Amino acid sequence: MRKIMKSIFVMFSLIVLITCHRPGSINYRDGKFMGESRSIYTDESYYGITTITIQNGVISDVEFKVLDKAKNEIFDEKYENHFKDIPEYIQQCRNDWQGVQMYPKRFLNVQDINKVDAITGATWSYNLFRASLEKAMEQSRRK
Repeated sequence: MRKIMKSIFVMFSLIVLITCHRPGSINYRDGKFMGESRSIYTDESYYGITTITIQNGVISDVEFKVLDKAKNEIFDEKYENHFKDIPEYIQQCRNDWQGVQMYPKRFLNVQDINKVDAITGATWSYNLFRASLEKAMEQSRRK
């Protein structure tokens, strides 16, 4: 069931991006805009939160964090301490922390989420980034 939901989400995201994100077709308002999303992980307490800054219609800054709302704690390099006795989870935390740090930089360089590849082992943080980024971008669109 989770694989089916993930496939549906990916297909829907691609359709939205293809129809809504044509270079030169979107006008962004200047300012700061925030998007929050659990992506496909609706049974988890983790939320991706992305804030974008737009200047002269161009995204000039991207901030991304993951918040564990159950623990009211930011996912960071110390989050792996919750899994001291589970080496697989520790490695997963490290991979995803790398993604949390890298995805905003990569997006800022290319200005197109379709050109940002997921880091091996860090698809969870990629999905949270992508979904929350899309919400922030929706907030910034001129109506």
